[in-house]
Amino acid sequence: MPGDVATAAAAVTVGPLFAAPADDAGPPVTTPRIPAREAAERELSRGEYHRDDPGLLNRILDWLWDHISSLLNSAAQASPGGWLGLTVIALLVVLLAVAVRLRLGALRPGPVSDGGTLFDKGPRSAAEHRTAAEAHASAERWSQALQERMRAVVRSLEERALLDHRPGRTADEAAVEAGRALPGHADELRSAARAFDEVTYANRDVDASAYEAVRELDSALQRAEPLLRGAGHEQAATGTLVAQGARSGEPNASEGGGS
Repeated sequence: MPGDVATAAAAVTVGPLFAAPADDAGPPVTTPRIPAREAAERELSRGEYHRDDPGLLNRILDWLWDHISSLLNSAAQASPGGWLGLTVIALLVVLLAVAVRLRLGALRPGPVSDGGTLFDKGPRSAAEHRTAAEAHASAERWSQALQERMRAVVRSLEERALLDHRPGRTADEAAVEAGRALPGHADELRSAARAFDEVTYANRDVDASAYEAVRELDSALQRAEPLLRGAGHEQAATGTLVAQGARSGEPNASEGGGS
């Protein structure tokens, strides 16, 4: 019958769609969430999963770059014009720094002579230092001329045994020690040492007048008579008696004083 054929066909078609599961199918997975997460973490912590991870330096650089990018983005958002405005501001700051640098010249530290020696080369005589100073002065290299003339001053005092030969002596130390033997030139010696420090350690330029002052000091020291050790009080007392005699009109005791 036609009806029986249609019913049979429908049964054949529908039957497999609602077939019971096979006997060998297992139960569904029912692992709790926390143990499953821990198992996944243990699995992902194995070394083969981290062979291509970035090193410590790369991670630090990435962290820095992220923070710098964040700061730049914040600055760009706060500045007028966004990134374009921030770029213009940065260029203006650079141009201002260049203008200040050109205006002020090289940055110079304060004069210091601690740890700096007076003689930078091998031992030379005072005459050799004077010759070198005059050569620099002829070429108008006043800073080098002043340095060599100051070295000539100290070397000359060493040659006269007014200073001992001491390696590593600074200009300030030499001026203080020489000022004790030649108190009449103590101020000029300190000024010359200060000028030497400024030229040598602070890279400051000097002119012809500064060199001429040290040159005149060198000439004056060559003619100066030192104050003998132990004779300071005697010379001071003699000077006081002479000054008192001049004020009272009495003859100097050293000239006889009798009629």
